Amino acid sequence: MTEGLSRRRVGTPREALSETDAPNSPNSAVGLPVFNRTRSAEETKTDKQPLLTLMEETLLLGLKDQEGYLSFWNDSLSYVLRGCMLMELAFRRRIRITKDAFTGMTNISERPIEVISVRPTGEVLLDEALRVIKGSETRRTVASWMDLLSGETWNIAKAGYQLKQVRERLAKGLVDKGILRTEKRNFLFFDMATHPVQDPRAKDEVITRVFDTLNLPRTAATPTRGVGRAGSSPGSMSDFTRHTIGQGIGGQAGKLKLAPITNPRFYKGEEHSRFALLRRVSLIAAACAGSVLENPMIHMDMEARDRAMSRAEDLMDVYGHWPFKRDSPLFTTEIDSGEPGDLMVEEVVASVIYVLRKMDKLI
Repeated sequence: MTEGLSRRRVGTPREALSETDAPNSPNSAVGLPVFNRTRSAEETKTDKQPLLTLMEETLLLGLKDQEGYLSFWNDSLSYVLRGCMLMELAFRRRIRITKDAFTGMTNISERPIEVISVRPTGEVLLDEALRVIKGSETRRTVASWMDLLSGETWNIAKAGYQLKQVRERLAKGLVDKGILRTEKRNFLFFDMATHPVQDPRAKDEVITRVFDTLNLPRTAATPTRGVGRAGSSPGSMSDFTRHTIGQGIGGQAGKLKLAPITNPRFYKGEEHSRFALLRRVSLIAAACAGSVLENPMIHMDMEARDRAMSRAEDLMDVYGHWPFKRDSPLFTTEIDSGEPGDLMVEEVVASVIYVLRKMDKLI
């Protein structure tokens, strides 16, 4: 009985590494330890998640640093955040696109998703979305779940699928992480809780990743963080002329490359994450569709912003199609590994970006 329990404990990656892979372990039979060592290393690499979710990153891009609230005219962000939840669940290997004899040849946007693991993610909103999807008796597509989770339906019977107060709950989660703080602000006839930036390093790192993906020089992000601070000059482009913009990593039309952030706090070891580049592309797609991508580029001239937005749309076109458009100069094999386990993740991400791209065209 004791020996059986010991074997069952080997199932978790950390314990498998310490028990099965130990050089002097009694279980180190020929053949078996090698398989266990390889599997444990892959699981450790895959399961390592950044400290910020896609939803939190997108929210930070839209949040005004000093005021602590989002634009009142942004009516698309809530819908986009639901798509971020589905991509985040896919990155954490909780959901996938179904594939069987009836749906294998169907367009990926028309194929339903299914839950493959109900293991808690540690994020309240993600776990709630996972329970809603798992509890549904009907299999639905990515677009259908984005509609239901955001409340975009006229069917009262389906109102229970809606996740409520997502923005406020995300902001409170960032407060718990020490990135934002809570303040009360008076708006004429009512008081509203606002969440100004407490620790700017988180937003700094998010913006740096955005600029890298859009092939903008990292130095161009500096004025963004200075707006509203002492001694700053909002809107100044004296140090960032037109010939400077576009001289990012590989040029304006160059392939995606992962450049690690210098001394990161929230993205340590990002270069070792299997989906690091795909996460960056997902963030660009969500920010573009959610109308918050231009916020970090507000200090740039119109030409530079247009070129960056054009690159963002091109990225959505390449990676919002399944399979990915390999003939595009923006495609990189660093994203598409071709492994079956990774393909499940890439399919969900491609399907969500497809919906966001179509939504952006409608707007």
